[in-house]
Amino acid sequence: MEQEARVAVERSTPLSISPINLRGKPRFGENVIEIIVFICGAISIFTTTAIVIVLFQEAWLFFGSPEVDLAEFFGTTTWQPETGRFGIWPLMTSTLITSIIALMVAVPLGLGAAIYLSEYASPQARGYLKPILEVLAGVPTVVYGYFALTFVTPVILQGLLGKGNVEIYNMLSAGLTMGIMILPLVASMSEDALSAVPRALREGAYGLGATRLETSLRIVVPAALSGILAAVIVAMSRAVGETMIVALAAGAGPRFTFNPLQAAETMTGHIARISGGDISYASIQYTSIFAIALVLFFMTLLLNLLSGWVVSRFREVYE
Repeated sequence: MEQEARVAVERSTPLSISPINLRGKPRFGENVIEIIVFICGAISIFTTTAIVIVLFQEAWLFFGSPEVDLAEFFGTTTWQPETGRFGIWPLMTSTLITSIIALMVAVPLGLGAAIYLSEYASPQARGYLKPILEVLAGVPTVVYGYFALTFVTPVILQGLLGKGNVEIYNMLSAGLTMGIMILPLVASMSEDALSAVPRALREGAYGLGATRLETSLRIVVPAALSGILAAVIVAMSRAVGETMIVALAAGAGPRFTFNPLQAAETMTGHIARISGGDISYASIQYTSIFAIALVLFFMTLLLNLLSGWVVSRFREVYE
């Protein structure tokens, strides 16, 4: 009896299994790939750091000049470097106006396209429509600029509002064209956020008798709000930093105006125009473009930080 009991206890005792090393010895190819990836990351960090250092150094030469007053720079509305008047607001307001117009075009159209692709389109239709929509992101911005200058302004805006009311260079044309340019960005990021919403939320809404439209607008869109807001902020950052469209279509002269039908030069357009001129190196006009670039850098940095905060603040986590 004792021997049988001992055998039963041994059978009931779980066997101890030694841990298995699943990693094994790293192969030569994996080490090479790891080194290459590390070098790529280090180069990107080094390049970004070098750009920021050069930007601050050149901007410091501008703000350290006795001709520049920081209060005048942020408190006046006249930008004429040749006469020693440095008020950033004409360039900043035109940049914000064109960007807001672009968002007014891109957000409704992009969100509508994202809702259709996520909630209504069949897999076959989505496979055709999404690549066609993303083709717009591959069009060179200089093509968009000439499209705004040769079609949007003379054909659409002047045809609807009259040639006497719309200048050939105007902020409205540039903003509308920028909205078309950033539309794929809003649509793609919003569609990814909508598709990430669990299917159970949709099925629960359908089980309660909600229609597809009610489910899309009242359940899916609020659940994906953080991703949609992040898409809007990233699109705003992209519009603020756009150069060729505003350089070709918005105008080539700083003007403090809130009328989108008039010409006004944006920050990026001014940098593109001045940097290609005959100004001398280290002059006050030359260093002024780095001061503008520094303001633009902080604007985009704040937008990116805001995007990260929105994602972390309004993000919904589902199990």
